[in-house]
Amino acid sequence: MTRSTTAWVDLVSPSHPFLFEGLLSSLPDLRVKTTVREKTETVSLADEVGFDFEVRGRDFDDPTLRKLGIPLRTAQLAARPPAADVSLSSRNAMCVLASKARGMPSIHFTDNDITAYVDGLWAEELYNWLEARATYTVVPDAFETAELEKHGADLDSVFTYSGYKEDIYVADFDPDASFTDRLPFEQYVVVRPEALDAAYVDEAESLVPAILDGVTDAGYNVVYLPRGRGDRKYAEGFDPERVHVPTSAYDGLQLAAHSRCVLTGSGTMAREAACMGKPAVSFFPNTLLSVDQQMVDEGRILHSRDPERIVDYVAGLDADDARLDRSRSQRVRDEVVSLTDQLVEHAAK
Repeated sequence: MTRSTTAWVDLVSPSHPFLFEGLLSSLPDLRVKTTVREKTETVSLADEVGFDFEVRGRDFDDPTLRKLGIPLRTAQLAARPPAADVSLSSRNAMCVLASKARGMPSIHFTDNDITAYVDGLWAEELYNWLEARATYTVVPDAFETAELEKHGADLDSVFTYSGYKEDIYVADFDPDASFTDRLPFEQYVVVRPEALDAAYVDEAESLVPAILDGVTDAGYNVVYLPRGRGDRKYAEGFDPERVHVPTSAYDGLQLAAHSRCVLTGSGTMAREAACMGKPAVSFFPNTLLSVDQQMVDEGRILHSRDPERIVDYVAGLDADDARLDRSRSQRVRDEVVSLTDQLVEHAAK
């Protein structure tokens, strides 16, 4: 960067503190001002990775309030944004729109092209349309860029990279040998349920009860990560020494690194595990994002809605299947850092 530049970073979901810490740690000359939305573990994880931030707005359990919370928080951000030359955000129309309202260039990172496959989801369609108002959009090369064009983005403002957004923060991840000291066991699998109340998920029953029954019957311990919207009940009735439900936020990368396998009803944790070379299962109850489908095609994630097949897959793993390998992620991270540096410099002119 040719001059002192300040970026506003807005963190709205639990993976974002890790994503932007991984990116910004390689851009030491960029000054940063950070805002965080209260959503599940996002605030505590932002604090854990070392961000100095201000909390702005919150997520809501009630679906109606959740929809109202987005325009409310957008207005709050637009009314009093941090003083900056450019904003950085991920899957975050709130920051994109607030930046636009204040005449601030925005760089938006996304890998969610779900509405390319699911019809009739007006809320998701609207959110993707709003995100497409970003000055620059950065996506994995697996992303269906026609989706952005459909929503009005100029494809000259869309930039791709070879890899996945999870590579950016997996690249410098350092496993903590003492991490399992806080767990009631050494060996385990991770289970995280589906986001059944999300707009992009068709009506479905959770597979979690069947999966928990299957993996515990097969002799595995479980770290179970409820989403906080009624899914904690799935762990009731199990021995807490066998199915552990954390009382505070755990670092998802540490959980994945020390696990035998990560099983999740959404994409992020499966991609994190796969990027670090760990076995991963997705039981997402709908058509996959392009990035997830590419990982399935590469054999790096198993996607199934069959609990028996999932349990058989886990039972068939051996120690060699769980070796960490971050060399590919480091190459991806370097590519994205270089691209971001160029875009920040251009936006700040």
